[in-house]
Parts: sequence; C-alpha cells; structure tokens
Amino acid sequence: MSVDSMEKLFLAELKDLYSAENQITKALPKMAKAASSQDLRNAFEHHLKETEEQIQRLEQIFEMIGESPKGKTCEGLKGILEEGERMMHEAPEGPLRDEAMIAGAQRVEHYEMAAYGTVRTYAERLGKQQMVQLLERTLEEEKNADKKLTEVSTKVHGQVRRAA
Repeated sequence: MSVDSMEKLFLAELKDLYSAENQITKALPKMAKAASSQDLRNAFEHHLKETEEQIQRLEQIFEMIGESPKGKTCEGLKGILEEGERMMHEAPEGPLRDEAMIAGAQRVEHYEMAAYGTVRTYAERLGKQQMVQLLERTLEEEKNADKKLTEVSTKVHGQVRRAA
C-alpha cells in the first residue's frame, strides 16, 4: 500500500499496532510462566487480558473505517520481543531473570505508548473523535502497565540485592 495521504498513514500505523498487539498476546503467557515473582506473573497475566481487549478496540476501529486489520507485520516490536526472549533465556531463573523480563516488557510498553500516542493524534487530525477515545483508553492502559512494572521492579530489585 502506498502511503500518500493522512488516512493511509493512519491505516498503516493501525495495522502495525494490530500486528504488535497480536505478537504480545503470544509473548505474555511465556513471560508469565517464566516469572518467579508472583507480582510479576500477575502483572503479565493482567496485561494479557488488557491486550486482548485492546485488540478488540482496534478491530472496532477497523470496522468503523471498513478495512481489514491484517496484512502487516510490526517488525519493530518483533525485534524487541526477540531481544527480550534472548535475555530471558540468558539470565538465571529467579529475581535477576524477573528484572530482565521487566526491562524487556517496559521496552514494549514504551514502543506501544509512542505508537498509540501517534495514532491517537492522527485520529484527532482526521476528526475521528470516537476513535480518539478508544485509542486514548488503550494509551492510558499502556502507561499504567509501565507504572505497574516499575512498582514490581522495585520489589524484585530488593530480592536481587539480597541474593548478591
């Protein structure tokens, strides 16, 4: 698809996000299983449920504009997830691995915050107020997930320090 208008740029970015969210739904169960901290496991499981709802919101937006969400792979997030998975396997089981997974998860959250902030702005510029509200809701969830990961990291860090 040639991106020669704001509408097409908006669509391309939405497709990228749809791919990203679907990749995340495959990664989160693995991360939850590998977490030694119950708080971290709970955070990953909670965010999986949120991510599934975020996918539904994106599908709702695609319905509104009469387009298919499929047809694009988010290579940026794919790379971030691959890097996180490598680190997860390199760190020993326990608090240190948890910290590594938190770092990877926060990279994902920051990628998503940037992407959702951008598409929300595009929706505003295109006068698509209902889409703005849906995208803003997801953006706030991503910000909250990032804050939760920071809180969990503080707890896990104390365990890493005691183990050292």
